[in-house]
Amino acid sequence: MRKVLLTALCVVSFGIAQAHSPLKRIVKKHSTKSPVVADSTSFYERIPLVHDILGYAKKYISSRYRSGGSSPRGFDCSGFTRFCFSKFGITLPHSSAAQGNVGVKIDQEVARPGDLIFFKGHSSRDRHIGHVGMIVEIVGDRIKFIHSAWNGGVRYDWLHASYYQQRYVGIRRVVG
Repeated sequence: MRKVLLTALCVVSFGIAQAHSPLKRIVKKHSTKSPVVADSTSFYERIPLVHDILGYAKKYISSRYRSGGSSPRGFDCSGFTRFCFSKFGITLPHSSAAQGNVGVKIDQEVARPGDLIFFKGHSSRDRHIGHVGMIVEIVGDRIKFIHSAWNGGVRYDWLHASYYQQRYVGIRRVVG
């Protein structure tokens, strides 16, 4: 398992160095004079580790919320993200505030599936991280995430919903 994870991290590191250009790149082929547009699929959407983590997380849709929970019997928000990432050898702390210090801070405009997304707690006036989810899809400027919410368990929500926009804190990349 460690060998697979190490290989994946090496591939990710190499890919990041190669991916600093826009999503649609012009690639010149040796046999033609005109440029060809390369595949515009996002680099992070092609990383098997991210797909595996997200696929694993989706298996737990509708699992119940449980304060302090970190197993299929019930998850709190950080217990859910920790559980999903740990299956693939990535250790996260068991608190949303602590997870908010892991990885690299990412601007919303460059967020990708697999990134962690953070929110304030129950009050939009709160200053501290109190909730975490995992980005699963980006459609235009809309971000869809999976999380374990106290009022519904593991489910999908969208950042553009006013409840989450008012509590949005930031995004961090832990894969890569």
